[in-house]
Amino acid sequence: MPETPAAPYGATPTPDEPPPFFRSRWVEVPDSVIRVHSRGLPRGFRAAGVHAGIKPSGRHDVALLTCDAPDAVSAARFTRSGTAAPPVLVTRETSRLEALRTVVVTSGNANAGTGRDGFDVARQVRSAAAEATGVDDDRVAIAATGVIGVPLPMDVVPAGVALAGRELRADGDDAFRQGIETTDLFPKTATLRVALSGGSVTLHAVCKGAGMIQPSFATMLCFVTTDAVLEPRTADLLLGVTVKRSFDRITVDGQLSTSDTAVLIASGASGVRVEPESADEQRFGLALDALLRQLALLIVADGEGARRVGRVVVKGPDGPACERVARQIGNSPLVKTALYGGDPNWGRIVQAVGAVLPGPRLTPIGVRIEGVEVCRDGQEAPFDRAALEALVQGPEVDYEVTIGSPTVDGGAGAAAGAFANESELYFSDLGHEYVTLNAEYTT
Repeated sequence: MPETPAAPYGATPTPDEPPPFFRSRWVEVPDSVIRVHSRGLPRGFRAAGVHAGIKPSGRHDVALLTCDAPDAVSAARFTRSGTAAPPVLVTRETSRLEALRTVVVTSGNANAGTGRDGFDVARQVRSAAAEATGVDDDRVAIAATGVIGVPLPMDVVPAGVALAGRELRADGDDAFRQGIETTDLFPKTATLRVALSGGSVTLHAVCKGAGMIQPSFATMLCFVTTDAVLEPRTADLLLGVTVKRSFDRITVDGQLSTSDTAVLIASGASGVRVEPESADEQRFGLALDALLRQLALLIVADGEGARRVGRVVVKGPDGPACERVARQIGNSPLVKTALYGGDPNWGRIVQAVGAVLPGPRLTPIGVRIEGVEVCRDGQEAPFDRAALEALVQGPEVDYEVTIGSPTVDGGAGAAAGAFANESELYFSDLGHEYVTLNAEYTT
């Protein structure tokens, strides 16, 4: 890991002037967002992070978040891995996902690949968190992140959870954030003030992730809290939609985590109600969408040694084909190393496209890099290479790929000359630091 990591998106943070949270040109901040802070929990929540002894470094490794409202509403999403970790399975199968009040996280150890004992351990951690926060076991979500295949050290974890319970504070969000991180080089958190018709509400989110990131959905943990009044179906709908547009749309290394967890909890402490299918639901949803999309991009920007973030939009007549092509491009080592080196090598993009299209046949392919057409109908288009090389040196590089021919008659809901489907994916580059960090991960 570099001793002095580069700041995300090329910013140069200082203690007095941290980089702004919304820093990507690909995230549109809605008018409903009236204030952005670097931290701060909504009303009705307390949090803590402590060192229990999982991490030999002495950094926080147990984190606890709780909602004091007995009628809290929640929603959750989890990894789709076929080898999901016991904390995911115990939470998903035995907790009340619409009424969670507490989240407990262990970092430095994923409690994954630990067999039947891992399930017993997950239940013990959940019971310790329930006792520490005074809630029922089935209103606790468990999450874990870190090394796979190593038993969680239960000689220290229960005491760590109890200590975190005693440390719970309304301003404990920063300690909680530290307690969920592993290889993260910088914080990924923000607090928004959102204007609704009945008043303003607070929306806070914190996440971690830098490697083992791949759509489905991205090692990624995210915890969202709000003091808005939400109905369970509203919370579930909004979290589901925004996760699909954020954490489902990123890749660092194409590796699917065993432990991905995203939880939204609403305390209702503001008294401001978000009615289903209302303008307020749309305003709140847009704010949540912007928040999670920027957090997802920060994960990609962290990328365990990444220099740049790429976005690829693939357009074509076949939706599933667009999705396959986007993922193939974002996970291609050749495309990713070219992004790292600031090399606008469009040939690497074309070869990635061909890897997932049926063949052999000639498919019209077009490529634009930073809006500059470099490939038309599968062959190079005239462009100023020196000018393009300068454009791709920035922290974000935009790619557009078209496969097949656009709609001619405007059928299938598409205008003439347009493509009926598109798929968007954000991806990191691939450089020396990624190999170094992952080669030495358990040592």
